[in-house]
Amino acid sequence: PSPRTLPAEVDSGPRDVPAVALTFHGQGEPGVVGGLLDALAAEHVKVTVLAVGVWVQQQPELARRVLADGHELGNHTLNHDDIKAMNDARAYAEIAGCAEALREVSGTIGRWFRPSQTQRSTPRIRAQAERAGYATCLSYDIDSLDYTDPGADAIVRTTLQGVRNGSIVSLHFGHAGTVTAIPKLLAGLRDRGLRPVTASELLA
Repeated sequence: PSPRTLPAEVDSGPRDVPAVALTFHGQGEPGVVGGLLDALAAEHVKVTVLAVGVWVQQQPELARRVLADGHELGNHTLNHDDIKAMNDARAYAEIAGCAEALREVSGTIGRWFRPSQTQRSTPRIRAQAERAGYATCLSYDIDSLDYTDPGADAIVRTTLQGVRNGSIVSLHFGHAGTVTAIPKLLAGLRDRGLRPVTASELLA
């Protein structure tokens, strides 16, 4: 279906399909991000990266590698500030600014928008996202808590405890523990019969 057929916010996909979307908040040191992309490439897994616009501007070659490796690239605002606290004009500027950064490296603004510093969008955020060209805000039902740097084993445990058919998992670039967790996490998903896919594939 076209993006218009999805609700204004999604936090999971079909519960009768044994697939999950691994989604990454995109920003971080080049070495760590490169290591994560290497780990995904070694497992032939495709993911969805919601990139922070200033990171895309600073690391355009890494943003291009995300696409070259077959991953999806989407919008996670320009500066990763608290979008819920912003007025309409500033929220729109954050979304549109990241969209422009994405267009510079990829020729497109990407399909998905994820609000910054909040799991859930609000009517205000959704209205500004739609104005900027994003029909659907991409939330998640599984938070790996990897950004708290709890160690690879904790990331794997937290994710696998809750994951099920159709889950959308929140993960992050820029954290060494996440890189270390990837092989174990993917093995755990395989053991549960769950196939990692992009958000677009999960929500097709």
